[in-house]
Amino acid sequence: MKKAAIIGVGQSTFVRSYPGSIRELAFEGFKEAMKDAGLTSDQIDASVVCSAPEYDKQRSPAGVFAEYLGLNPGPTFYVETLCSSSSTGLRLAYSLVASGLHETVAVIGFQKMSEISSAESQERMGRGADIQWESPFGTMMPAYYAMYARGHMEAYGTSLEDLAAIRVKAATYGQLNDRAVYRKPVTADMFNDPENMMSNPVASPLRVGDCCANADGSSCIIVASAEKAKAVCDKPVWILGLGAASAPVNLAGRDVFNGLDVARRAADQAYRMAGVGPKDIDVAEVHDCFTIAEMMAYEDLGFAERGQGKELIRAKATYQDGEIPVNIDGGLLSKGHPIGATGGSQIRTIVLQLRGEAGQIQVKNPRIGLVHNIGGVGLYGNVTILGI
Repeated sequence: MKKAAIIGVGQSTFVRSYPGSIRELAFEGFKEAMKDAGLTSDQIDASVVCSAPEYDKQRSPAGVFAEYLGLNPGPTFYVETLCSSSSTGLRLAYSLVASGLHETVAVIGFQKMSEISSAESQERMGRGADIQWESPFGTMMPAYYAMYARGHMEAYGTSLEDLAAIRVKAATYGQLNDRAVYRKPVTADMFNDPENMMSNPVASPLRVGDCCANADGSSCIIVASAEKAKAVCDKPVWILGLGAASAPVNLAGRDVFNGLDVARRAADQAYRMAGVGPKDIDVAEVHDCFTIAEMMAYEDLGFAERGQGKELIRAKATYQDGEIPVNIDGGLLSKGHPIGATGGSQIRTIVLQLRGEAGQIQVKNPRIGLVHNIGGVGLYGNVTILGI
């Protein structure tokens, strides 16, 4: 297997309602990544397009994008693992490059969730569960993660205040991110004010402030062989470790509700492949679709012992100047969650951090970064470790 590096990253601004077509949306992330890499479309050997198809009116968007972005006649592939689709796309791109089949691959993640109503969107999210045995009973993402929140609280004494503290941190940095949907300050007091929207119940114990928002957006990652990367890029970021796992789609098939087994397994694989451990990670992006998801990620990734994730947020250890900065671009809670684009956005943030180009949220001298991207309610798990 050959080495592979990321040589270009791009992302559109995440918005609640994008006015153009999906191909125009995809172009925004692609354009930035190609400029970043210093390449033209004819220098891309293959492309991987990533989204959750139930939101798209266009069938087989990979073919549409390949034509629109000037990527024909190179092969194009379509990848879907729900919310972790573009991290799975990076895994495929790495495989294509490391095997020698291709030299340069573009991973394009996108989602235009505003093409359907909010109610329709929630119904389709519910269909991420088994349509025979679970989703007909009206299960939706907030309810599923509420079960995990309750399980974590019962097992470890995690409080509502601990979850609110995660959202306060997200908003602290979301205000600095011009690509984020939600750029307003959030305080802990908002969660105690019955007149404030943040305190409104969604699925107990989760409140509005504990949940990320739907969004439209795109991302793009350019992956290249070591030879190509060294020839065209001053600051290649190397793909050091990749881990992926799956879990039973039906929650009745799971044993534990205070952490995500897919994250633990994927992290173990990625750490082993990279030859590093949790204490070697300088900066991380984790899948905070809900505040409890970030709390569990602290523990699933080994940043804290089981039940001790709450101590990290209480001590502000996951802030920019803390011992393990996490989601200091605002995370999904601030950026929004355009499903197919989310993993690529997380990867972009870590690449910029490792290159020292993260601006106001730059961590001091990071060398190794981690991306944790979950699909569904822990159905799919991807962990990616990057380094310079």
